[in-house]
Amino acid sequence: MKGKRTAGHFSALLTIIIWGTTFISTKIMLADFQPVEILFFRFVMGLLALLAVYPHPLKGTNRQQELTFAAAGLCGICLYYLLENIALTCTMASNVGVIISVAPFFTAILSHLFLKEEKPPVNFFLGFAAAMTGIALISWGGSKLELNPAGDLLALLAALIWACYSVLTKKISSYGYHTILTTRRVFCYGILFMLPTLFLFDFKLDLTRFANPMYLFNILFLGLGASAMCFVTWNFAVKALGAVKTSIYIYMVPVITVAASVLILHEKITALAAAGTVLTLAGLLLSESKLFD
Repeated sequence: MKGKRTAGHFSALLTIIIWGTTFISTKIMLADFQPVEILFFRFVMGLLALLAVYPHPLKGTNRQQELTFAAAGLCGICLYYLLENIALTCTMASNVGVIISVAPFFTAILSHLFLKEEKPPVNFFLGFAAAMTGIALISWGGSKLELNPAGDLLALLAALIWACYSVLTKKISSYGYHTILTTRRVFCYGILFMLPTLFLFDFKLDLTRFANPMYLFNILFLGLGASAMCFVTWNFAVKALGAVKTSIYIYMVPVITVAASVLILHEKITALAAAGTVLTLAGLLLSESKLFD
């Protein structure tokens, strides 16, 4: 049991390290791709990769389970990313980064209400406050806070949607199916729900763009790494640790982003960002301290 929890923490950490660096690939591809195009291509590629790795059908599901898979696909694959991308066009990226990071708080509340998990201890909320302060320092260091109600509200809704996905994933893990099979089914529903949006956001198939090695490399990273592998490892972590414990790792995304910016883009880290990084990590440890069992 302890080994499974250790594997769960490792899976969550690995997932967050990769997700924290996806902004670089996305930023590069946005030069010639619409956000919805990147989203569609990466998850179709992710689905095909999961089919290749584990080409077995998911059998024996009932109607209620299929509805849960569909809800998870709608929330975690379609709505979350669409809301996040639209929010980025309406408000500052720093605002979105901070607001999205409240997802663990929503996850804790929803898990308590719908999964009947214990109410999070005081340490969770103290850690949440510390982490949010640190994330704010990282995101707003060197720039002034600008409120944009529409975009900020969309980012807040995206955080709530991700919390719903985390709770649904925990429910799916109780069905006892192989993690790759359940992740693949969620991808199928997510892509299905995504199809109508392609007509709203100027989607172009135009695969010739991938003749550019830089675009090909980055879509492979997003599709195979950030989608196929990371959704499996994240769902495994939720299965092993629970929705609340796993979601706390979301606090590390801005920290990983700062580290990637320094290492890959050679950006300079500010004193505020350094202080924010320390505070965020302290908040994560504080939130986790009473959640280990």
